Amino acid sequence: MGTQYKGRPAEVRALNAYIKLTRATSSVAARLSPQLANAGLTPTQLGVLEALLHLGPLGQRTLGAKLLMSGANITTVVDNLERRRLVRRERSGDDRRNVTVHLTTDGRRLIAKVFPDHAAAIADAFSALTAAEQDELARLTKKLGLGRSE
Repeated sequence: MGTQYKGRPAEVRALNAYIKLTRATSSVAARLSPQLANAGLTPTQLGVLEALLHLGPLGQRTLGAKLLMSGANITTVVDNLERRRLVRRERSGDDRRNVTVHLTTDGRRLIAKVFPDHAAAIADAFSALTAAEQDELARLTKKLGLGRSE
């Protein structure tokens, strides 16, 4: 169901697109959630572990920026992962604000086990679209996220 708002055509069109985008995101996330829950991970925790697996150790601020998370939120997520011994923090030098986050052996083992199935589940969810449609969706959502026209 689209918007019931009776505004200008541009507003109605944008609201309808926003509603569809939000619902599609929620639907895909709901299909992926049980698998992550079985691994004892939230989507945000998975994002942190995946970033560290594929990019290597990162500064906590950099990690938060890459995942579009606030400083307080990334701190909480890293705290919880550290408590489970999936990551470790390393302070650099005298500046206690500079913290690098590393995967532990347990963290590497967990994400290496979970991520291939997660990627396959995403591919399955996106199989509703053709390869060309997936490429177009990626292009359009990047454009929307950057907030500029090409």
